[in-house]
Amino acid sequence: MTAKLSRILTTTVAMCLMAFASLGHAQAVDESPSALAMTGDALLARPALLVTTILGSAVYLVSLPFSLLGGNAGEVGKVLVVGPAKATFVRCLGCTMSGRKPQAVAQNDM
Repeated sequence: MTAKLSRILTTTVAMCLMAFASLGHAQAVDESPSALAMTGDALLARPALLVTTILGSAVYLVSLPFSLLGGNAGEVGKVLVVGPAKATFVRCLGCTMSGRKPQAVAQNDM
């Protein structure tokens, strides 16, 4: 009886976790940053993130033999290079979340 209850509870928790994970990825960036946020992002955050991307790439290259031996080279690359690069180049100016803003679709009425 406890094994069946445990299996049902585990399945329910797994289904809830999968549902919440997909909701987090499905949300588009819907922010409207202020002029101060955009200025601070352009003058302070982006240069710092660019330096972080370059330093992360250097650290990745140095640690590559060890991460290949450990079997986590892909994970190390995502954390040290891809994450900062996305925050630097893909994030909208002044936004706090990485990702592109949705494009407005123009409809032509005939």
